[in-house]
Amino acid sequence: MQRGADPVSAARGEALWRRAVVGIPYFWLLVFFAIPFVIILRISFADPIIGAPPFTPLYDAEEGIYATGDNYRFLAEDDLYWVSYLKSIRIALVSTLLCLLLGYPMAYGIARARSTTRNLLLLLVILPFWTSFLLRVYAWMGMLSNQGVINKALMGLGLTDGPVQFLYTDFAVYLGIVYSYLPFMILPLYATLEGLDENLMDAAADLGGRPRQVFFDITVPMSAPGILAGSLLVFIPSLGEFVIPSLLGGLETLMIGKTLFDEFFVNRDWPLASAVATVLVLILILPIVLFQRYSATAERLNRQ
Repeated sequence: MQRGADPVSAARGEALWRRAVVGIPYFWLLVFFAIPFVIILRISFADPIIGAPPFTPLYDAEEGIYATGDNYRFLAEDDLYWVSYLKSIRIALVSTLLCLLLGYPMAYGIARARSTTRNLLLLLVILPFWTSFLLRVYAWMGMLSNQGVINKALMGLGLTDGPVQFLYTDFAVYLGIVYSYLPFMILPLYATLEGLDENLMDAAADLGGRPRQVFFDITVPMSAPGILAGSLLVFIPSLGEFVIPSLLGGLETLMIGKTLFDEFFVNRDWPLASAVATVLVLILILPIVLFQRYSATAERLNRQ
């Protein structure tokens, strides 16, 4: 007669397995986020020096533990950094809104399409990821230049007498960010819209609701998790974007990613650059915390 497994051992094995599954992502965050952030935070309280590494040590045998808040005071007093932060937030917010306005109808159309057509449309959304991000930005530089395809088309149609300055403007930055991050808005929206119960929309229509009213009163509120997830996936990388404003933006397109790069590699002021990066991380944590609170509240309401 074959005996069954010991219930106590099985329970311990299951608990150990759960801890391992949960512990792997926490270990990943510890190694690749928490520890580097602590290092950056420590450097932000140092002073720049000429040496390797180019900042004062944490501990000195004569002075003991060394830390100063001069870098954060300098950030608060210099308008350059606040302008960079505010302009980055504005560009990220506007780009997120544009991605939402363009991505929602596209995701809605894909979710309501036939299965064969849906797969083709999803492939077209994912297709740009098969090409290097840097190459796609360089392609926009060629198209937006004074001798590019867009200006030649406008002059050929007689809409303009000469080339229009598209490149090295805020318009080019918005265009580049929206083009690059639009799939990150479409895919979460599609996943949410595809899972909606169509019987709810049919019931609302049977009760006399017009298509527009059903869309705004039922479809949009029920797709709020996808809207928030897509908005975060667009807003967070857009806020710290470096490549697009550097290649497509002009001198007045001063975003925090470019400022951070200049402090690290041009000025070699690692402590000040670390302070800039620390403040940027704190700004990025705020929308993530708000999203987690919303998700917890929505889950609690669904259980009730």
